[in-house]
Amino acid sequence: MLIRRLTLIFTCLSFFSFSSVFSFQDSIQKTENILEKTTGFPVMGKANEELFVIYQKSGDLSAAERAAIISERIKGIDANSFSKDSLQVLKDQERLELIYGNQILLNITNLDTIGTKKTKQELAQLYKETISANLDIAESKYIPKNIFLKIGFVALILLGLWLALKLIAFLNKKSIRFIESKKDKWLKSLTYNNYTFITPEQELNVILFLVKILKWFLILLVVYIFFPLIFSVFEFTQGWSNYLFDLIFSSFGQIFTAIWHYFPNLIKIAAIIIVMRYFVGAVKYFFAEIEAEKLQISGFHPDWAMPTFTIVRFLLYAFMFVLIFPLLPGSDSTIFKGVSVFLGVLLSLGSSSAIANMVAGLVITYMRPFKIGDRINIGNTTGNVIEKTLLVTRLKTIKNEEITIPNSAVLSGNTVNYSTFTKDKGEGLIINTTVTLGYDIPYKTVYAALIEAALRTNLIEKQPKPFVLQTSLDDFYVSYQLNAYTKHANKQALIYSDLHQNIQDCCNEMDIEILSPHYRAQRDGNMTTIPKDYLPKDYEAPSFNIKTRKSED
Repeated sequence: MLIRRLTLIFTCLSFFSFSSVFSFQDSIQKTENILEKTTGFPVMGKANEELFVIYQKSGDLSAAERAAIISERIKGIDANSFSKDSLQVLKDQERLELIYGNQILLNITNLDTIGTKKTKQELAQLYKETISANLDIAESKYIPKNIFLKIGFVALILLGLWLALKLIAFLNKKSIRFIESKKDKWLKSLTYNNYTFITPEQELNVILFLVKILKWFLILLVVYIFFPLIFSVFEFTQGWSNYLFDLIFSSFGQIFTAIWHYFPNLIKIAAIIIVMRYFVGAVKYFFAEIEAEKLQISGFHPDWAMPTFTIVRFLLYAFMFVLIFPLLPGSDSTIFKGVSVFLGVLLSLGSSSAIANMVAGLVITYMRPFKIGDRINIGNTTGNVIEKTLLVTRLKTIKNEEITIPNSAVLSGNTVNYSTFTKDKGEGLIINTTVTLGYDIPYKTVYAALIEAALRTNLIEKQPKPFVLQTSLDDFYVSYQLNAYTKHANKQALIYSDLHQNIQDCCNEMDIEILSPHYRAQRDGNMTTIPKDYLPKDYEAPSFNIKTRKSED
């Protein structure tokens, strides 16, 4: 008997709770299938475990009274002196009796076999095995009885807890040192377009924070496991031990069960995402070929390729979300539906102007009124297009001002594009300026001077040749309009400035005075308005001419 107790002492620490649960559950499982009725009264074992259920009365005793008496008799058996040979089944006329020594534990009648699909002998044997297993486990639970041995067990468990905590601390320090030694090799800056989102030092801090969280999680888990072991040593705290073990293992069991049941949907979601990803890649390749003009479709311009791909990609991803949504956990819950409705209402009420700009952006894309880099005029704003999005169009003026115009305003107004005919085989943009000269100057001379001025101007095309139009014959002067072609629509300010300088030079060289509209001059005795640089060195202002007439008297 002493050898048996010593063996149980050394095996109790590691297999105490688990062996009791597994062996006891095997016996209980056999009795769970006896009856499937709505009412029944459980028979409790040594540690208040449910052994089996009594459904029928016997004689004057109800089912509840029978279950209480049987439980009391089983708990009254001394587990330390329990012997399986003393537990027997005896036959007594119409019933079987299960006895231990000289004490009757329970009797089995024909009514007890109803719905069990077992005979009385089989049912009695099942009850016998269940009670025997419970008393065997109870014997191991109540060893040792010596308080000093129990304290020794607690000391061993606390020693194991201390060693486990020391091991966690040691592994934590080793992990930190290993990570810090490899940080230069493993950790790199996370950047995009020269912007650093996170530095290696920040990444290291995040990793160390996660390691710290893992350390405290393991500490709490170890402490949580060791406390039920301590509670299991003493009889009056064994119920707490079972409760704590059931609490953690049932929670993890529910989590793993939910994950396992959700696993088929997870595979479906992964398959949908993978197929859609490759399909979007194929669509992108198709539109990229159109943009590169390797694939030509009649009536479909290459600059439509990427905007159209963006729309198609959005529709494909929206379709993918529709397929995935029913597979998401909780998608059929009222909370999930309420959040979806709220977001839909929020977007519809708060983004009307944004949606209008997006629609206008799409329309502008397919209207093709301008491209990036074109010189355009929208309303009173003239500049080069530097950005074109679904919401806005951005222009850069000649003064380096950035103007942002909503696409809805672009669509509702008129757009002047100065760059359209300056590209490819276009003749070029016609720039024009007006000069007013008097009627006393032959128009052929004016034509020659203006055309020569245009030909001298940089960035003006020689062919087609510049030309002059007479736009009006006013009271005091003739309006001459000079027209010339240029391929550089983005440099109009420089071209006009150079052209005006050359007009002045050519008119001065040809003795053409550019007079203001109502300019009157008395030539006698006055200098010419031509600059001195164009006059002869010996030029002198004419003298006054005075004529007299003698009277005939």
